[in-house]
Amino acid sequence: MNLSKKQHFWFITTLLIGTFTMSISQSSLSTAYPTFMHYFNLPASTISWLTTGFMLIMSVVMPLSPWMLNNLSFKKMYLSLLTIFIVGTFIIIFSKTFILMMIGRLMEGFAVGVLFPTYQSVILQVTPLEERGTTMGTVGLVMGSALAVGPILSGVILQIFNWQSIFIFFNILLILVALLASKTIVNPIITKKSNLDVISVIFSMGIIGLLYFINEIAKQGFTSFLIIVLLVSIVMLGLFIRRQFKLSEPLLHLEIMKTINFDLGVALTALSYMSLITVTIVMPLYFQQILNLSPFWSGLALVPAAALLSWLNRRSGRLADRIGFKPVVLIGILIFIVGWSLMILNVMAQNLLLAILATMVVEAGNAFVMMPATTLAANSLPDPLIPHGSSIIATIRQVLGSTAVVIATVILGKNNFIGVFIFFLLLELLALVFAFKIKEHHPSNG
Repeated sequence: MNLSKKQHFWFITTLLIGTFTMSISQSSLSTAYPTFMHYFNLPASTISWLTTGFMLIMSVVMPLSPWMLNNLSFKKMYLSLLTIFIVGTFIIIFSKTFILMMIGRLMEGFAVGVLFPTYQSVILQVTPLEERGTTMGTVGLVMGSALAVGPILSGVILQIFNWQSIFIFFNILLILVALLASKTIVNPIITKKSNLDVISVIFSMGIIGLLYFINEIAKQGFTSFLIIVLLVSIVMLGLFIRRQFKLSEPLLHLEIMKTINFDLGVALTALSYMSLITVTIVMPLYFQQILNLSPFWSGLALVPAAALLSWLNRRSGRLADRIGFKPVVLIGILIFIVGWSLMILNVMAQNLLLAILATMVVEAGNAFVMMPATTLAANSLPDPLIPHGSSIIATIRQVLGSTAVVIATVILGKNNFIGVFIFFLLLELLALVFAFKIKEHHPSNG
């Protein structure tokens, strides 16, 4: 379906506003953990399941997104996901027990898990090939801004109102988005009905066990229970992969992993996300434990980096459309290497301005790698396979992002920040090898 420029603008704007609001809701919760602990009289380990449970349900539904996009009207699906998220948020607002709040969070996680790979697939398919870098740069701007704005916004609201006000604020925004979506969202993709392979869905749930293992290993160590969870999860995922190659209509077309630019794009965007998520978690600890800043000021110290990331995202995408994705990704990885090197230097210098500068440089590297690599991967596929590619990218990014946090936590130990920074510098050197293997070309869409 061809959209006019006006339709295209409002279509993408509505998608991004909805995604931005959901992303803020996702990233803002950590600030309110102490409040939840007091309200429900529960320890931090239990409250953290508001994030862990959200992530697990989000990851397990991601592989379903290509099937849903092919079999459901996109407009109805988008409005349904907004409704599920809104209802889940209302449940949270009126929760008097933690269990009820968890149910609301799982509903939110389901909506986000389907939406995140789906909206990127649709945006890519309605955007001309020569403009995809710029458009996906805008997507990166939205995602990066949401990560930064969420904790700050929730912190301000909690200073003035109760914790329920955070969710009331998000729900008001999403109700307005739903009203806007009813007018601006269209069905740009022709649906192609197919049967849902329930056995594949069951096997794909191995991702839950894998992520559970990754998130619990640092807390529990190698217990017999966790080892069993890991082995069962690996077997299930192995059966899932084997089944996809045997089915004529697989849940996920995993054969696209053999496409050279796609697999390189997946690896590069995942490595970039690992650096991004690690910076957002490790640097506040560095500011507080090494430079003795308060939690409030440590949060503000990340604002310049987040602002630079948002500002550069669209510009890096526009540059990729002009000069190609390979040189832009190479620039980004070199910036990453400089940033992590500055981090290592600052462990000895212990200078606040240098720490802020190093964080800004790492975030700048992310702007030149993550979304350009995602777009590079998508451009290597024919249009009908882009939803499968987006689902694979989102799932792998989620798994490796969680892995990065665990690795950073284990290495960090008792303030071993230099070990963390050296590890991620080595990862970027590996990314540099991958980037040189990119085949720069513009495939025709199918």
